[in-house]
Amino acid sequence: MTASPAVENDVALHRSWIAVVQGFIGSLMITVGSVGVGWIANGSPMIRNPLVIAMRTEGAGVITSTILLTLGAMVLLRSWLRLGQRLCKWGPGSLRTVVIAIIAWGAPLVLAVPIFSRDVYAYTGQGRLMAEGLDPYTSGISSLSNWFMLGTDPSWAENRTPYGPVILWLSRGVVALTGGQPDFSVLLFRVIACVGVALCVLYVPKLARLHGIDGARALWISVANPLFLLSFIASAHNDSLMLGLAVAGTYFAATKRGLLGVVLVTASIAVKPITIVLLPFIGLLWAGQAAGWGRRFLYWAGTASLSLLLLWLMGIPQNLGLGWTWALTDTVPGYTGYSPSGFGGQVVELAANTVGLNGAVIGDGFRTVLKIASIGIAAWLVLFGDPRKAVRRMGLAFAAVVLLAPIIQPWYILWFLPFLAVTGIRNNWQTKVCYVVIAFFVVFGAQDQLFVWNFVQLPIDSEVLSITVAWVVVIYLLVVDVHTRRLLFAREADSKPLV
Repeated sequence: MTASPAVENDVALHRSWIAVVQGFIGSLMITVGSVGVGWIANGSPMIRNPLVIAMRTEGAGVITSTILLTLGAMVLLRSWLRLGQRLCKWGPGSLRTVVIAIIAWGAPLVLAVPIFSRDVYAYTGQGRLMAEGLDPYTSGISSLSNWFMLGTDPSWAENRTPYGPVILWLSRGVVALTGGQPDFSVLLFRVIACVGVALCVLYVPKLARLHGIDGARALWISVANPLFLLSFIASAHNDSLMLGLAVAGTYFAATKRGLLGVVLVTASIAVKPITIVLLPFIGLLWAGQAAGWGRRFLYWAGTASLSLLLLWLMGIPQNLGLGWTWALTDTVPGYTGYSPSGFGGQVVELAANTVGLNGAVIGDGFRTVLKIASIGIAAWLVLFGDPRKAVRRMGLAFAAVVLLAPIIQPWYILWFLPFLAVTGIRNNWQTKVCYVVIAFFVVFGAQDQLFVWNFVQLPIDSEVLSITVAWVVVIYLLVVDVHTRRLLFAREADSKPLV
């Protein structure tokens, strides 16, 4: 006798707790491992703790920490995959389970030493610049006394900030509360990041329901995934607040509260200016689906004017002005080898050199063409397309700008993922691409940002150890694990979005 759908759903919810608990254990492993190989500021009292000293200066401590952090990240990855499998019917109670999973998996990471990135220490430095009356848009962190002891990456030493006025004022507030003490500053920046996570948890399901997509599945794809939790909680990137404000603003604009939508997305721009890409689509949502060209241009003009006015007002205190605009017009040079622009440019450069041409110039030209193409794609999606799919077009435009840029950091993928998830990621190759991309960046991040003192004697390099552990688990998931190996290789009969 076949069980009823209600009984099947109850069983799925019950068994999903196995994945939730396993993910919690994985997060605990990451947190413990981070003490040994995470980024601790040289001025932190933690650095003088005997246990911390042992974990960071003795070979056994570093090796154990590396294994714990890497294996914990892979356990968290598997738990996310298994949670999706357990809840595949996305019946009643699924949303509550996904929210509980996000809380359970994210809570231990709040106490972790910064991993995957140490940008959070730069936020403290920028807050100190503000406190001392310096302009972060013209002064680097090296202007501060004792700046290196507070954990900032030396690459920030002379760099002006690419962030907007809202996050600079929040950084100033954190420094006012902590006096620039690195550990408490990191904790407060994590609180700010968690506000962004909470906004995503609240508004991703609501935005999904507007598009006929199951909110639990959209939240599982975009927020419960390990890359999101590691990047936005463990690393405390301010992108979390940027994204949360953007998602909330999009929801309000899509529900005929365009003014509030513009304000929230403008606040998002004032955290990190890249979300200016979303602003024309917010104007479209504000104008309404039935708007003609005249009404669209009127709302575009109104949206742009209101946003510019708000950004100008935000920059008046401490004479910040519109200094953030440099981040849009004067981008960071270089490229990442795994980005389509970076990898493709290398291939073009090699081919050009082979036939006697100037490969460096041609490679740079290739990357420039892709950058211009991304702007063209975004502009086309603003101007043309189904008015009922403005949020989908927004997600695709954002994806084009990110994916065709020369530099892609792992967490950049998270910028556009919620907008695609709430408008439908099909349960076919599209979901499989999510699996592969998220797994790749989790593996990459686990070995890319390990801190180990040069004097520590290790039988195996920490990065080699981390990548070995990660790939052993990846092979296990793909070949041995009877549950997860089906995720990439099984043929899905239904390619429609699960609703």
